[in-house]
Amino acid sequence: MQRLIKLLLVVGFVSSVIADTAFAHAFLDHAVPGVGMDVSGSPRELRLYFTQGVVVAFSGVQVVGSGGKIPTSKAVNDPSDQSVLIVHFGRALGPGTYTVSWHVVSVDTHPTSGTFHFTVT
Repeated sequence: MQRLIKLLLVVGFVSSVIADTAFAHAFLDHAVPGVGMDVSGSPRELRLYFTQGVVVAFSGVQVVGSGGKIPTSKAVNDPSDQSVLIVHFGRALGPGTYTVSWHVVSVDTHPTSGTFHFTVT
């Protein structure tokens, strides 16, 4: 019986470590404009929604179109939700495909990054 209890405790501990590791990064949940989406007209801003809070001081976003890098404001957190990163576009976006490259550091200090596209029609 004691062996069974020890085994259950070890399995429980290992499971909790694996679960903590799996959720230890801020992954992109969704974005507006959406990943791979077509949008009608120029959006004013880009919102990135992550699976946990991000530290804006160590995070950034770059948007590139066919004419090069698009000017954006510094990334800021949504005042009501640290898991949302916002950048405002410095000019109207013309029709075309745009590549968004982002990097963030989560509130638990783990870095993640990624890239996606959206199209303005």
